[in-house]
Amino acid sequence: MQVGFIGTGSMGSILIEAFIQAGALLPEQITITNRTLSKAERLAAAYPGIQVSQSSADVLQLSEILFICVKPLEYKTVIQDLKDKTKPSQIIVSITSPVLINHLEGQLNCKIAKIIPSITNYVSSGATLCMYSDRMSEPDIELLDNLLSFISTPIRVSEEHTRISSDLTSCGPAFISYFLQKFVDAAVEETGISESEATRLACEMLLGTGKLLTVGGFNPLSLQKKVAVPGGITAEGLRIMENELHGMFNKLIRTTHSKYEEDVEKVEARFLGTDAD
Repeated sequence: MQVGFIGTGSMGSILIEAFIQAGALLPEQITITNRTLSKAERLAAAYPGIQVSQSSADVLQLSEILFICVKPLEYKTVIQDLKDKTKPSQIIVSITSPVLINHLEGQLNCKIAKIIPSITNYVSSGATLCMYSDRMSEPDIELLDNLLSFISTPIRVSEEHTRISSDLTSCGPAFISYFLQKFVDAAVEETGISESEATRLACEMLLGTGKLLTVGGFNPLSLQKKVAVPGGITAEGLRIMENELHGMFNKLIRTTHSKYEEDVEKVEARFLGTDAD
């Protein structure tokens, strides 16, 4: 199986490296390109066998599955390069949430999938959100799911809930890391513990908590109940968090959804040719 990647920026390179490191793909199975070609060439130098192509159309020609890993407003340009060159047997995979499946179906004569990866996939963990067009057959879906399962847990979601699903799985690592950093900062400031020691303790805690919540039989509520003895220290800490964090996550979700809706409108304007550019 030959797999192509258009875009070797942050998430594109994470996917490529994760697939190789997990044994899902050999470098020889991968063809890449990037708007700044030197970035693609540096990645290929790190993984001998990866082929670098000069154009998106060249990558498409060599690929059975093609991942498009560019910014939302760059999609129209890429799609214009691919239009009328796709084959019905090929699978094109978008990894960008504001680009809708119907945007791509209206332009490309091939099978369309949309996935939202996560930085956690770099360590073969976390979820990949998966959405499939009606053009994808069950064998097609199984093929892509099997590939993604090397680096993640593929989870089927509705495109309607792309944004909130992405908040939890893709933005979530940054949100949780921010929370953890503030916890560490406060520990250092209030007690004098070293930052390195507090960071190590907090990160090991987060790793163990993740295991409890995925394979340990707990959910977030049951874990809180298990740890927090009534009248104890943990219960008192949870009381403070309940008061101080009230409404914060609702505001966060409203903000991310508002930004998402703006991005979708901009992408649609590009595809419809009504933007100002």
